[in-house]
Amino acid sequence: MSSPVEAPTITILTLFPDMVQAVLETSIPGRAARQGQVKFAVVDIRDFAVDKHRTVDDTAYGGGAGMIMMAPPIVEAVESVRRDPEATVILTTPQGETFDEVMTLDLLNDLQLKGELILVCGHYKGVDERARELVVTREVSIGDYVLTGGELPALVIVDAIVRRIEGVLHNEDSANNDSFTTDRGGGLDCQWYTKPPAYRGLAVPDVLLSGNHARIDRWRREQADQRTTERRPDLAPVTDPAEGETRSGEDEI
Repeated sequence: MSSPVEAPTITILTLFPDMVQAVLETSIPGRAARQGQVKFAVVDIRDFAVDKHRTVDDTAYGGGAGMIMMAPPIVEAVESVRRDPEATVILTTPQGETFDEVMTLDLLNDLQLKGELILVCGHYKGVDERARELVVTREVSIGDYVLTGGELPALVIVDAIVRRIEGVLHNEDSANNDSFTTDRGGGLDCQWYTKPPAYRGLAVPDVLLSGNHARIDRWRREQADQRTTERRPDLAPVTDPAEGETRSGEDEI
């Protein structure tokens, strides 16, 4: 009889472990952990500080405003938790690749292949470049803005990955036809309705009450394309005049 497959581990290195742990115990990430589909480890970078005062930052060489996270605590924290020398180590930083659905699936595959994924939460003005050179293998940003620290970006990345693990969501179709997914041609999702059928003069579209699933599917694709064109034209489906098909390649009903 074969032994059960061990759940992959996502490790977050942070200066604020209580903040991170609270989120990981909540909602979908918490449920995935309780179901044994993923493991979380939260490590306090200060445990690897250079002195008894738990110092992890210092002024920048060459001067300038802001404090810099020191390389030794980060490097030694990563080395203490990394099981596979080829494990992906992500630094959350505004200078990184922009996080998206494609990267979500790439990191999910990486997690399942290697059994671990490590995220380092930056803080202060920045991180000593030597930490990047010694242990970081990928730098990721969640958008063109700056936050106080890397904890929120790390949690965004983790949430996006974990909800795509098979079996975490009760209905896989719920994730497969979200905004930015292949089913949506990389575009936005359509609008959705639930009970009551009418509220303050606003009624659910008749097509959704028709019971005709082919019509409903077509309506939802049309609405998703329209919403994408209006709100995110950079993601709008591209129609091939010769083929009459959208970028997603789905046939009309």
